[in-house]
Amino acid sequence: MVSPDTIRTAIGVIGNGTALVLFLSPVPTFIRIWKKGSVEQYSPVPYIATLLNCMIWVLYGLPLVHPHSMLVITINGTGLVIELTYVTLFLHCSRGAARRKVFLLVVAEIVFVGVVAVLVLNLAHTYERRSMIVGILGVLFGIGMYAAPLSIMKIVIQTKSVEYMPLSLSLASLVNAICWTAYALIKFDLYITIPNGLGVLFAGAQVVLYAIYYKSTQEIIEVSKRKANQVAMTEVVVNDGKTNNHVGASLY
Repeated sequence: MVSPDTIRTAIGVIGNGTALVLFLSPVPTFIRIWKKGSVEQYSPVPYIATLLNCMIWVLYGLPLVHPHSMLVITINGTGLVIELTYVTLFLHCSRGAARRKVFLLVVAEIVFVGVVAVLVLNLAHTYERRSMIVGILGVLFGIGMYAAPLSIMKIVIQTKSVEYMPLSLSLASLVNAICWTAYALIKFDLYITIPNGLGVLFAGAQVVLYAIYYKSTQEIIEVSKRKANQVAMTEVVVNDGKTNNHVGASLY
């Protein structure tokens, strides 16, 4: 008979895979941002929140804080590198106050996690206490990561368009949250259960919104294309008229 620890490890490995898919799901978005040289209406909040979440969970998984948590370290360490790449691209393609805000938030996150690490390792002298302190922070910031798209969900409801809420990110978040909730429940870990359980609810709500507003989004995009084509045709007509006037004037 398969032991619970074996099942938990297997689910943890699957969770690493789904989390990697989650971290990589914004790649099409950032390819679009890179090509256009602009962040448009995309929000940096989900990526900044995920960056902070990864840093906290890497700290949580360290042997000096919570031993035997290699699966937690591997995926969150990978996520940390990926999210830093996204934030760097966001900084490159944003301008003015928006760029300064993102930069200051990232610096504040790095300083915060560094201070937490120093305090926990020097003032908390048992694994249990270190795990509790960092775990509580992990719960808070894990909830923040999954709740970050709520601001985008509000825009979706207001505009009836899901153009700036990528389905790939929502689906990856849902599958990832389900895997890590199962992982935490087999050998109960409260600090992993709470944020991922809430993540199932938040990500599920995003998928439902996508289903509701997908059709209206296509209609809005089609109307925008028609308007853009009409403007282009108008400009062509105006330019042709000006050219004809110049030709007529030159004949006299």
